[in-house]
Amino acid sequence: MIPDDVVERVAEAADIVQIIGEHVKLKRVGRTWRGPCPFHQGTHPNFSVTPGGGYRCWSCGEKGSVFTFVQKRLGLDFVDAVKYVGQKSGVEVREVSRQREGPDPREPFWEVNAAAADYFQRMLWEGEAGQAARDYLAQREVHREQADRFQLGFAPREIGLMRAHLQTLGFDDERQLQAGLLAKRDDTEEPRPRFRNRLMFPILDAQGRVIAFGGRILGQGEPKYLNSPESPTFVKGRTLYGLSWAKNAIRRSDRVILVEGYFDCVRLMMAGVDEVVAPLGTALAEPQAELLRRYTRNVFLLYDSDTAGLKATFRAGDELLRLGMAVQVVTLPEGEDPDSFVRAHGREGLESHLAQAIDVFERKIQLLERGGWFSDLRRKRQALDRLLPTLRAVSDPLTRDLYVARTAEAAGVGRELLEREIGHGPEPVRGGSAGPPPPPPEYFEEEPPAPPAPRAAGRDRRRAPGVRTEWELVRVMLHQPTYLEMVAERVGPDDFRDPALRAIYGRIAAAGPDRTVQELASGLDDEAGGVLELLLEEDGGLESADQLVQEYLKRLQLERLQRQRAEIDEHLRIAGEAEKSELLARKQALTEESRLLGGRDWAGFRRTRP
Repeated sequence: MIPDDVVERVAEAADIVQIIGEHVKLKRVGRTWRGPCPFHQGTHPNFSVTPGGGYRCWSCGEKGSVFTFVQKRLGLDFVDAVKYVGQKSGVEVREVSRQREGPDPREPFWEVNAAAADYFQRMLWEGEAGQAARDYLAQREVHREQADRFQLGFAPREIGLMRAHLQTLGFDDERQLQAGLLAKRDDTEEPRPRFRNRLMFPILDAQGRVIAFGGRILGQGEPKYLNSPESPTFVKGRTLYGLSWAKNAIRRSDRVILVEGYFDCVRLMMAGVDEVVAPLGTALAEPQAELLRRYTRNVFLLYDSDTAGLKATFRAGDELLRLGMAVQVVTLPEGEDPDSFVRAHGREGLESHLAQAIDVFERKIQLLERGGWFSDLRRKRQALDRLLPTLRAVSDPLTRDLYVARTAEAAGVGRELLEREIGHGPEPVRGGSAGPPPPPPEYFEEEPPAPPAPRAAGRDRRRAPGVRTEWELVRVMLHQPTYLEMVAERVGPDDFRDPALRAIYGRIAAAGPDRTVQELASGLDDEAGGVLELLLEEDGGLESADQLVQEYLKRLQLERLQRQRAEIDEHLRIAGEAEKSELLARKQALTEESRLLGGRDWAGFRRTRP
């Protein structure tokens, strides 16, 4: 048996327009291709083919996937149809068996997400609720036709609208919760929409099915971008935004342009550069890199040129080099990002910069040379320490040899010594826990700024009532930034009582997961800076980070309930008889909520130190 994911890989690789175009004379009309229907021998262009999707005849009603077309047109069974499409698409298929009997278990998620996408689109264009989102799109020079191409929508601020609408379509709360459209903290809380007052970007899989959403906040709020939680249809580290629209263009041009955000991807496609995709707000993961390698081995990294953009560029570069891909870096003028640059200069301006792209490793060398990091022995050693991880990451022997030669030339060291250093592998991180390599020195203008001096009082502040939980939650956020999105949804800076921890958490939430220590320290006073240094030093005991985060979040909620009960007690002292019954009822409700959270059991929880 060949599992369904192999059949899906054939479907992802298939150029449906090219395959059907061998049997039907097609012409491009907007986003689709049109021609006469081969099934009822029509003469009018009622037969529509959608790149990355399926086909449909608007006259006789025939519709389906590329496999359906081949089966019906050529008289093949499913197995032979998959083999035929695989051969046309360059994917070897052996002994393919029929897919599982019955509906795909992911179908309920595709259905509810498709209905939600339609709802968000209507909210964007109908009524006053979507006016702010329409104004924002106009400000970004995205017009109605272009927004519809990418199925952009708007999630209103009102709590019950989407839930009620989807319920009328037969999607109960449980399915909306499983798909991540609704969220609730516990079984006693009423479900609330995950996305509120956000411009919505549907996230599609390679077959064009809506599997998740990304939402950009309109106005103030954190996080700026919020994605759906992972589900049976959506794994963030295995998904690339825009792939369903870009995959055929990537194969044709034999290149892919990797950008950071939704708007960057949309802007390039609006300008006619279709071979572009974006990771979903995080560093490029290995499965995402492997997904790109199915279509091309030539990658252009078009990230922002600021500190965070450079950091993301070189992280992505190392991941791609491990898979033997050729990686080029595109550098835009200072102060520009892909969205603003292409908006001003169009496709022609971008193509001129793509033509000047340089190898990702050469870009590292270039920045180190400009910063004078090869000018003396001490700084040269530090520069080499930052280059070695990339040299170790390269899987292609020829590319590695070229990189070693270039490093030896730039640093003035012997090739034999470099080869020995590469063979030694990365040194273990002090403290016993694995972590990313230190940030490349090009992220600093001169010498890396010294961190703020720690304050001795910081070590004792954890003993203050309620501070221990806040301390530990911020510590996890610093060392495990993947939890930022989940925590930021449920906890805001105002939930922290300790001023220093409140300030640090605010910096973490604002800076996002791809941030440097220098970015976090910027703007902190001496006290908060000292606490930050102490938190960074404590990197142990996080082997079960997921459990720790859940427990810390519950603890914060329990402490919040305790404070609210204490406030009620204060009011009871001066309340009149008429108010007392209402206050006591509120206190009883808070007590019951605390009991359901397991408040009495919490005192036994202690974190085990390494």
